Amino acid sequence: MDYDYIIIGSGFGGSVSALRLSEKGYKVLVIEKGKWYRTEDFPKTNWTFSKWLWLPSLRWYGIMKITIFRHVGIVSGTGVGGGSLVYANTLPVPKPAFFNSGSWAQLADWQQELLPYYDRALKMLGATKNPRFFDGEHALEQLAEEIGQKEHLDATHVAVYFGESGMIQSDPYFGGKGPERSGCTFCGGCMTGCQHNAKNTLDKNYLYLAQQLGAEILAEQEVTDVRPIGKEDGSDGYMVDYQYSTRFIKKKRTLKVKGVVFAGGVLGTVALLLKLKNTSLPNLSDRVGKEVRTNNESLIAVTQLDNSSDQSQGIAIGAILHTDEHSHLELCRYGAGSGAWRLTFLPFVEGPNALVRFTKMIWEVLSHPRQYWKYFRVKDWAKSSSVMLFMQTLDSTVTFTRSWWGGMKTAVVGKEKPTAFIPQAIELARKFEVILKGKAVAFGLTPLMGIPGTAHILGGAVMGATPENGVIDQNNRVFGYENMLVCDGSMISANPGVNPALSITAISERAMDQVELRMPIT
Repeated sequence: MDYDYIIIGSGFGGSVSALRLSEKGYKVLVIEKGKWYRTEDFPKTNWTFSKWLWLPSLRWYGIMKITIFRHVGIVSGTGVGGGSLVYANTLPVPKPAFFNSGSWAQLADWQQELLPYYDRALKMLGATKNPRFFDGEHALEQLAEEIGQKEHLDATHVAVYFGESGMIQSDPYFGGKGPERSGCTFCGGCMTGCQHNAKNTLDKNYLYLAQQLGAEILAEQEVTDVRPIGKEDGSDGYMVDYQYSTRFIKKKRTLKVKGVVFAGGVLGTVALLLKLKNTSLPNLSDRVGKEVRTNNESLIAVTQLDNSSDQSQGIAIGAILHTDEHSHLELCRYGAGSGAWRLTFLPFVEGPNALVRFTKMIWEVLSHPRQYWKYFRVKDWAKSSSVMLFMQTLDSTVTFTRSWWGGMKTAVVGKEKPTAFIPQAIELARKFEVILKGKAVAFGLTPLMGIPGTAHILGGAVMGATPENGVIDQNNRVFGYENMLVCDGSMISANPGVNPALSITAISERAMDQVELRMPIT
């Protein structure tokens, strides 16, 4: 065997797997589609598209990928460290409903079962409470007071090192085994890639420590096939094909391994599993691609028109407001100068179909010409704008299937599809317009096509008691195959209603605890 385990993807689940399998004595290789990014490699603003966006057809190999389907638009991360490079650092524990619903609900007392793993994940990711509020958080405080929920506003727990600003410090987390760090400057640039070595991305904890134990990381490569050797259940091992992801000449290579961990996120893992079910892994559950969820979320930006405050100062998400038992609101920010999102935003309107919404957009601009003149003249969109991220634990799902051209497409089967127009989110946005003295705008596909956006696509390889109701068992093992696991967002089997990175990390930690120690060769 070339390796004991190949891990496909280096996000939260893949990074956990790399470290814990290495600690158990396994020879591990991580294969990552994206590039290595050092602190100095990140773009200064998101106008540097080639370093911010992943669009290989244009030779752009950045840290963020935008994927549009019929029923949902998805933002995801690429690069060594996966979503940790581009996410907003927040690490909330979901409410009880998450642990008691979905296909995994009857498999364990998940709230109690995962408690020690949440604690471990928080420690590994360096979670700490945001120590400072800026203009954006103060505006959210005004909104909280207006809706009578001030006591339900709190600072976020985030994966950021708040040491002395800009000063290099020896490893503050792992007793000197980790890399040097620098304190946060509160520049707001978390989601374009931290340029100050303050964000606790996975290459600075799990992956860094895994490499010290011998784990190898192969960037800019994409796995194309996984097929059993000998017995069809994979108990004799697997052949794994991979090729370049950033070159025109792909040059396929093959490795022989004992086991495989799928950790490429929903867009990577589910797409690959759907392909393999039709070819080399036919015994995969028919549930592959089913129960794909968003956080039932809404993304609405509010841009102030008088430049009276600086919305770009702070960390990406500095506070969280619980608006009711099912919902909460966060404000997302980008650093000064990172206003590229404004190219994709249109006036925020709602309506039953595209024609109605298009008519409303025209009327909205014509009836408020002075406000929109000011909006178009805003010099720095990031300094003037807050993006309202509204999320709910209420469930809505789509199904991913394989398209005729070899990609994926979405379908709605049975349950209600994700909606772009959540009444509570719209009401909060209108109130926040008044507080910021601004205008609400939305990602263009929402008013044009009625398609919601999400940065938290989950499910598609969910847990179940049997292959009839899940792709993996309660220990993340793929039904029908030996030494094969799924450890990423596709394993999430209910709607967490909050940023899912911590939950992915905790569940992956538990899964790796169930893997036996490597027996020495005698």
